[in-house]
Amino acid sequence: MMTILMMTWKEMMRKRVLSLTFILTVVFLIGFWYVAKIIGNDGNMGVPDPTQNLIRDFSNGSIILSLGFFFATFVIAFLSIFSSFSVVSGEAEQGVMQALLPRPLPRWKWFMGRWLGYTLLGVLYSALLFIALLFITDLYAGIPRELGVWMKSFLLFAWIVPLLVSVSMLGSCYFPAFGNGVFMIMMYGAGWLGGMLEKVTATGMFKEDSRASLDMVSGLTSLAMPVDTLQRRMLAELFSFKDMQSYLDIDRMGPFSLQAIPSNTFLVYAALYTVAALLLGMFTFQRKDL
Repeated sequence: MMTILMMTWKEMMRKRVLSLTFILTVVFLIGFWYVAKIIGNDGNMGVPDPTQNLIRDFSNGSIILSLGFFFATFVIAFLSIFSSFSVVSGEAEQGVMQALLPRPLPRWKWFMGRWLGYTLLGVLYSALLFIALLFITDLYAGIPRELGVWMKSFLLFAWIVPLLVSVSMLGSCYFPAFGNGVFMIMMYGAGWLGGMLEKVTATGMFKEDSRASLDMVSGLTSLAMPVDTLQRRMLAELFSFKDMQSYLDIDRMGPFSLQAIPSNTFLVYAALYTVAALLLGMFTFQRKDL
């Protein structure tokens, strides 16, 4: 299994997936630093009261981090999807699978080795990005400083990596490489749309009938792909939103406001969703005719 894991990492280096991701990450962090500087400097002007200044500083930090994690989730999602979308069908088409699997290597070990390779690398990248966003935000605004809050938030932030890799590898057992890539992008987009609909309907700007229909659509899409919901729960944990919502300016956060916080029940569903996708993918691969 470790051999397959190391082979996965070397393959990603050879295909320059990591190099391209690193370059795009540097560009993203430079842009994020510039935005954080503008928001931080603008928010600290004209507030003489120290208490109000502290609240405003923390509010600016919540806005900056919400913006940063919104785009960081896209980066991590695309890294997870594009690194694994062709792992089964693509290698079967190229003949790589036929050369490896006749050896005394159980299929489940090959599948788990690939899964661990993509997941561990994605989680490591998520950790670096998580630390970078907190560091840049801390230069210009207030951020939470409790290690326990950071750890809980990071686990939710990095959760999307095993979730997306599991679904992507499952899809690769059924669809050709290109088709699975399109399928995963559409699934991720649907989950993101469901999250945006939930934020919009929570503002109360629609009538009861319309809100009920939109809630049903957002609920179904979030169940189909719970990535955006995990991100919102991560932000709620990072900002201790239940305790701080009376101090934060919700309207000022715009589309990044946390009107509805996902429940613990949904976290259990997301965990079962991830495990089910992984086990179903492994089972399907065991029976797949290569």
